[in-house]
Amino acid sequence: MKTVANFRQRARSAEQKAARRQRVLDDAESYFLEVGYEAFSLTQLAKRADVVKGTLYLYFQTKEELFLTLYEQSLERWSEAFIASLPSQLTSERYAELLYTTAMADGTFVPLLIRVEHVIEHNVAIDRLIASKRLFIGQVETIAAKTSAALALSSEQATEVVKTMGVLLIGATRSDQGPALDQEDLPGDVSALIESFASKPLFVKNAVRIIEGIRGEPANAQLSRT
Repeated sequence: MKTVANFRQRARSAEQKAARRQRVLDDAESYFLEVGYEAFSLTQLAKRADVVKGTLYLYFQTKEELFLTLYEQSLERWSEAFIASLPSQLTSERYAELLYTTAMADGTFVPLLIRVEHVIEHNVAIDRLIASKRLFIGQVETIAAKTSAALALSSEQATEVVKTMGVLLIGATRSDQGPALDQEDLPGDVSALIESFASKPLFVKNAVRIIEGIRGEPANAQLSRT
């Protein structure tokens, strides 16, 4: 168990600073999972991490930079989990199911993915944004290489699939953002409508359409988009 005295003692070496920064990130992620994005407060995070609020700004210039770092960690974590789950060959439907399941299993990844371009990236320094985009490019390339082999696609087709899956995941999971009605006695037609917009079947069905559509495109159509 950490003590206030030990955690507030000045970090001097690079290793100590890195360890302290990671501990702040760990506290931030657990706090985010409890309260969500809108209710997240740096003041409350400082209390949970047993530091003064100003200490947080030694590691992250803004709250959005903190969230960007949490997003990057979750992106790398999800990428590893997804790649590890892929067999050498599989159907488009199974690919989509694995992508959805592994993404949703990480409680941090999808909520931050939804907000990263429209909210989080708008209040970070340009050099920090560039570094994040380069990390994203690297993850896309890694996932695309595995996707190419698993779905028997060209590298250009696989890259197109991976990029499009991210956009589709954001759109599909937004349909789950409405009020929880599981315990309500709803009319059959309303219940059927809500079920038809459930994110997993919505994502999988459209992901298969996209994958097969990209597979069926002529090679010159792929090259024109790269």
